[in-house]
Amino acid sequence: MKRRTFLSSAGTVAGLGLLASSTPLPLSAFARTNGLFTPIRRGVGRFEARGGTIGWLINDDAVVAVDSQFPESAAECRDGLMERSDRTVDLLINSHHHGDHTAGNGVLGADADQIVAHDNVPMLQRMQAERRGTLDDQTFANETFAESWSKDVGDETIRLHHYGPAHTAGDAIIHFEHADVVHMGDLVFHYRHAYIDLGAGADTANWMVTLERAHDLFTDNTVFIFGHANPVNGILGRREDLLVMRDYLGALRDAVEAGIDAGMSREEVAAKGLEGFDAHMIGGNPDGIAGNIAAVHEEMTSVQE
Repeated sequence: MKRRTFLSSAGTVAGLGLLASSTPLPLSAFARTNGLFTPIRRGVGRFEARGGTIGWLINDDAVVAVDSQFPESAAECRDGLMERSDRTVDLLINSHHHGDHTAGNGVLGADADQIVAHDNVPMLQRMQAERRGTLDDQTFANETFAESWSKDVGDETIRLHHYGPAHTAGDAIIHFEHADVVHMGDLVFHYRHAYIDLGAGADTANWMVTLERAHDLFTDNTVFIFGHANPVNGILGRREDLLVMRDYLGALRDAVEAGIDAGMSREEVAAKGLEGFDAHMIGGNPDGIAGNIAAVHEEMTSVQE
C-alpha cells in the first residue's frame, strides 16, 4: 500500500488519539536545571539542556552550532559559547524543523551569517508554526540544500547529507569531518521510542535505509551525537548504534505487518507491544512503543489519495 502525501496526512495523524505518545513530548519532558557543555574532540562538543541536543564547534575562525532548542536554553548555550570564545555563532545548522531544535534560532543564530537546513525545513517549520500560532516567533534558514552541502570553517570541514524522508522530510546528517563527529539530529532516538512525524513526511522504511547508508559512510572511529536518548544510555554513541535504531524501526514494521495480516486493529496491534525492546522504554513505560506501533500502522495502511 502507498502512503498518502505528508501534506494531506497531517490532519489525519493529529486526529488519532492513540498516537499521543508518538507526537512531541510536552515541554516539561525536556526540563533540565542547568545546561551541560561537554567537549568531545578537536573543538567539537555537545550542549544538553531543554530539547534536542545541540552540537557545537569552536575554533580560531568560527563558532558553529547545530540546532538551537528553545529561546531560554539557546540563550544559555550562546552565553556559554561566548565564555569559551570571543565570537558569537557564525553558522547555525538545523538538523530538521521541529520546535525543540529550531525555536531558539532567533537567539542562538542572531548574529549568524548563515542558518542552513534542508530544502524542506523552512516550509515544514512554517506549517508547524501556523498550526501552533507561533509564526511570529520563528527564524528560518536563509540557505538550504537538496542532497549535500559543505563548508570549510577554519581547520574544520562541515558536510551535510540528506538521504530522503525519514524522521521527517527534511533531516540532515551533519559531519565535522576532521573531528569525525556526526550530529544525527532525531534520526536516532538512542535506546528509546521515537517520534514518527507522519504529518511532516516521515517514512520509516527509508529511515532504515538512511541509517544503513550512514553506517556505511562512517567508521568505528566516528562519534555520534543523537538528538534524544534514554537517560540510561546517554546522548553519544558509535556506528553500531545506528543499526540498533534501524532494528527498532524494522521491528515496528514487522509487528504491524503481522498484525495487519492477522486482521488485528491498530489498537490491538499497539496494545500487544514489541517483544525484545524493553530497553527502549523510558522508566519501563510501554506507552511510547505502543504509540510508535500505532503511527507505523497509520503509515502502512494509508493510501495515496
